[in-house]
Amino acid sequence: MKKNLTYILALMILMTACKSATPTQASEPSAPKTPDAATETPISLTEIPLGAGYGMDGGWYELYFTDPESPLASQETGGVDAPLAAAIDSARLTVDVAIYSLSLNSIRDVLIDAHKRGVQVRMVMESENLDRTDPQKIKDAGIPILGDRREGLMHDKFVVIDNSEVWLGSMNFTDSGGYTDNNNLMRIRSVKVAENFTREFEEMFLDDKFGVDVVPETPNPRVTIDGTPIDVYFSPDDGVQASFIDLVNNAKQSIHFMAFSFTADEIGEAVRNRAQEGVVVRGVMDDEQVNSNLGTEFDPFRQADLDVLRDGNDGQMHHKVMIIDENTVILGSYNFTQSAETKNDETLIVIYNEEIAAQFMAEFERVYSQAQAVK
Repeated sequence: MKKNLTYILALMILMTACKSATPTQASEPSAPKTPDAATETPISLTEIPLGAGYGMDGGWYELYFTDPESPLASQETGGVDAPLAAAIDSARLTVDVAIYSLSLNSIRDVLIDAHKRGVQVRMVMESENLDRTDPQKIKDAGIPILGDRREGLMHDKFVVIDNSEVWLGSMNFTDSGGYTDNNNLMRIRSVKVAENFTREFEEMFLDDKFGVDVVPETPNPRVTIDGTPIDVYFSPDDGVQASFIDLVNNAKQSIHFMAFSFTADEIGEAVRNRAQEGVVVRGVMDDEQVNSNLGTEFDPFRQADLDVLRDGNDGQMHHKVMIIDENTVILGSYNFTQSAETKNDETLIVIYNEEIAAQFMAEFERVYSQAQAVK
C-alpha cells in the first residue's frame, strides 16, 4: 500500500514538473471590432429617433440624414428639421441664419417665436428667393433679412445659435430639402466654430459683402474638439479648391463621394489620378444634374471605368460630400463647381474623425444601393 502511494505521489510530482516546463502559448489578441459602416453604430454614439431620417448624437456634435424613401417623410411626422427647430426654440440670446431658400413651416414658426420673445434674429438669403411666402412672413414679423443682390448665389446653409453652436450641411430649409432630397445636417457645439460662422455672417449682414467681395478673416481656421480637428473654409474667400485637391491627392486607400453637381475639372482630374494609382473610387451623382450640367465630370469618370453612378432618388441627391480613406469627411454647401469656388457664398468644413466618417459611409451605402438599380 505504501509503495503504491509513494508511486502515485512521485508520478504526480513528475507530471507537474513537466507541465511547468512546457512554455505557455500566448493567446493572440483579438482585433478591435470595427463597426460596419452600413449596418452598425459606433458604441459612443446614441441614436436620435426621428419620424423620418437618421440622427446620431456624438456629444459635441449631432449628425442627421434625410430619408426620402421613408413612408413617414412629411413635416407632420417630424424629420431632420425637428431638432433644428427645437434648438432655435431654446435660443436665449441670438439666432443668425444664412440660407439659400426657406419654406419649412417648422423653421419659419420658431424663428418668428424667437423674435417675439426677445431673441435677436437676423437673416441673409439669396435675393431671388426673398419674395417667396415664408421669407415674407418672417419679414412681416419684424425679422430683418438681407438679400445678397449679386450675380453669384448666397448659397450658404447655416445657423448660429447663442454664439455657441452651429448647424450646417447641404440642406436648404425647404419641404423638398428636408423630406424628398438626400441631405445632411450637422450640429457642432463649439464657441470657436460659432465665432467663425458669426464672423462670416456679419461680413454679409453688417458689411454687405457677398460673393466676390472677398474678406478672408476666419478667426479659427482649424478648431480641435475632443481630439477631432476641424478645418473651416468659406468660399470664395479662402481659395477652397486648392485645399480640396490637396486632400484628394493625399488619399491612400479610398475616395467616396456624393455630389449634387460636379463640374470642377481640377477636382475631377485629381480623383481620376488617384484612381490610376490604385485608390478605390466610388461615387453617386444627381441624375438631373448629370443630364443638365455642361462639363459634368460624370462622363470622364465613366470613361475611366470608375464606379460612379447616377442617383436613384426621385428627388435630388443633394449631398456635397467626399469621404477620404474612411477617416476624413468634406461637407457643406460647396458644390464641386467653379461657381462655388469663385462666385457663390459657400461653406465647407473638413472633419478628421473615423466615427463621423463611418456615419457618412453608412449614408453613402444607402444612396449607392438605391443608385445601383438605375446603373
